[in-house]
Amino acid sequence: MSSEIKLNPVGSIEVEEGRFYLSIKKRYRKALKELEGFSHINIIWWGNQSDSPKRRDILVANKPYKNGPDTVGIFATRSEARPNPILITTTSVINIDLDKGIVELPWIDADKGTPIIDIKPYQPCSDRVKNVQLPDWCSEWPQCYEDSATFDWAAVFNF
Repeated sequence: MSSEIKLNPVGSIEVEEGRFYLSIKKRYRKALKELEGFSHINIIWWGNQSDSPKRRDILVANKPYKNGPDTVGIFATRSEARPNPILITTTSVINIDLDKGIVELPWIDADKGTPIIDIKPYQPCSDRVKNVQLPDWCSEWPQCYEDSATFDWAAVFNF
């Protein structure tokens, strides 16, 4: 059994004049069929713009959160510095143009040209959890995606 992993980006994240969208390669556009019925999607993307051998070796972050512990294991963060820079964003969908392969979004925390690995519809039966527990140091963070937009994230992180 081979340990090789092969990824085929299905498109890229694009940003133009404050507009955010996914640009899906022609080959994969049929995969968008019926996605327009979902209000939200999970986008799995490759953190290529922060990828380097040095960043892949980072396993512990020093005081990434102002109210957090002095050190935090990288798997307890949403940092782009990871052994494999696979990242996920849940976002709402504004519009889908199946012919052009465009999925318009209100915003995404990725840069222009970022490769998209996959898109999955957000489904409450598998993506929402009733009884979520958080460590005390992040218990003041928003409890839902919609509240994240107006939350003062700069007050949380040590940049």
